[in-house]
Amino acid sequence: MEITIVTGLSGAGKSIAIKSMEDLGFFCVDNLPPSLLLKMVELCSGESTNIDHLAAVIDVRGGEFFDDLNDSLDELDRGGIPYRIIFLEADDEALLKRFKETRRSHPLHAQGGILESISRERELLQGLRGRADIVIDTSAINVHQLREQLVELYRGEEGLALPEIALVSFGYKYGLPLDADMVFDLRFLPNPFWVDELRDLDGNDERVREYVLGREESAEFLERVSSLILYLKDKFLREGRRYVTVALGCTGGKHRSVVLVNELAGRLDGSGWRVNARHRDLQRG
Repeated sequence: MEITIVTGLSGAGKSIAIKSMEDLGFFCVDNLPPSLLLKMVELCSGESTNIDHLAAVIDVRGGEFFDDLNDSLDELDRGGIPYRIIFLEADDEALLKRFKETRRSHPLHAQGGILESISRERELLQGLRGRADIVIDTSAINVHQLREQLVELYRGEEGLALPEIALVSFGYKYGLPLDADMVFDLRFLPNPFWVDELRDLDGNDERVREYVLGREESAEFLERVSSLILYLKDKFLREGRRYVTVALGCTGGKHRSVVLVNELAGRLDGSGWRVNARHRDLQRG
């Protein structure tokens, strides 16, 4: 099991990091008391669970329990349990600005104000920073850039959930799918409805499939759209989007759109997308 401990300075982006890792398919726990780390690893490693990637945020919010973290890490080392520590930090100016913008108090509440609290936290975390595998300075980056760094870090990691693409066929006569992120209009293709022997069939029938795919423009459309979707996969991931809906529509949602959704699903299978194909209007009319 891949174990990642996210820690660092308050205001440095740990909340963004753990949300990004959840999007990547990690089982995530925020503000985990260090004394429970071993118990959490044990629970997630059980035979009855299916958790391959665990991420936990452990920081000074744990209060007096935070002192137990080094002991817990030592226990993991003694047990030969691999883990990775990601430490997030930022300079004082960036942290001060973020606390002022969010109007949130620092978890250490030093009498000298926010800067004093930041200084105390740096001292408390100095040893943990030294144990970190990866240190990310977020002073000059935004949330999107931090998410992008984490996506790059775990790109291709075995066992992580693949991004999902829903391919939906529909008929324009019944309206657009409200959840579609991208819509392609297939009404430029010859319509099997006007072929007597194909009219009462649907796009799952081999005869309709051969009729639609036998057109040069169908082949070109599939090539261009599949190439576009593959290109956009990494772009969506960097923005934290793991679920995308692409709708393909024809007049009634029974012939052309069904054929091309099925064909596109086959092309994208095994390409790094988890593909879900459905036909919204196939049974209508």
